[in-house]
Amino acid sequence: MKAQTVDIRASMGRILCCTIFRPGGKKLLAKGHVLSEEDIRLLQTEGMEHVWVTELEDGEIGEDDAVMQVSRELGCGCLEIRLAAGGRANLVATEDCAVLVDDELLKQINCTSSIVISTMLNFSHAKAGQRICTVKSAPFAIAQAQLEAVINIIRERGPILQARPIRNPSLAVLYSDPVSGDRARQLFENIMRQRLERFGITPSFALSCTEDEGSVARSLSHLLRARPLGILVASTTAPAGPDDTVGRAMAKIGCHLERFLAPVEPGNLFLLGYKEDVPIVSAPGCFRSAKPNVVDMVLPPILARYRVSGWEIACLGHGGLLA
Repeated sequence: MKAQTVDIRASMGRILCCTIFRPGGKKLLAKGHVLSEEDIRLLQTEGMEHVWVTELEDGEIGEDDAVMQVSRELGCGCLEIRLAAGGRANLVATEDCAVLVDDELLKQINCTSSIVISTMLNFSHAKAGQRICTVKSAPFAIAQAQLEAVINIIRERGPILQARPIRNPSLAVLYSDPVSGDRARQLFENIMRQRLERFGITPSFALSCTEDEGSVARSLSHLLRARPLGILVASTTAPAGPDDTVGRAMAKIGCHLERFLAPVEPGNLFLLGYKEDVPIVSAPGCFRSAKPNVVDMVLPPILARYRVSGWEIACLGHGGLLA
């Protein structure tokens, strides 16, 4: 691609190399704009005789075409692609969703010199209409061979991004305390409501129980019969762990204990188990305050029916210092 100054009358179909402004400072035409006959007449009325332009050469793809091709390959789920100015394409959520990102693949693509992609953090919660990703091209055009290389990598290993919709979310809550479950409910219910309202939901089912192994196990079994997307255990005691009362109760009802300890502050004493496909989360201390903690990080994928693994919890350390 070669830039040159040409007579305005010979510029049709060429690409502007710089933004053109009116004398008062108002933008007339943006950099990267492909000039049409109407544009030429407009520029002539502004008194312009020459313009700095470039044009595609063989084996080159225009920036808008390039970012659209990459955008169509990199994501899936409830999203739509919107072309933006300056060789950009935005991916926008069409429903409330959890954003899942393949961080390693994203890094590999961003090491190229032709296309860069920015996304929301993995496990982010996005509202309908919210931008969740932007794809940006090198100015004006990129080599077709570079574009094909990027697309082939994404096709082989992708997608980079998933927008998993959150539909009809239902969560159950178990309040537990060694003396009185009602005491735990009085302490935590308001904070729990505030936390869940961030995601546009309210608890569908709630129980209180005395914190002994048998009572917790019976309460969890009762809540599981309602088939919620997940169960949050709000306990007044610490630490959480496979050997504490809640952990033993989870094991008693046949839970697979996926992970204990999260590299997140607040929320290190995090316990995640699964009873079949229903996640049960115990995070003592995380319901005493509405400030962000590990529960906020794992709720979006849980609400989107995504099975969070122990490895993914371990990966939350980068950005896990919340306070």
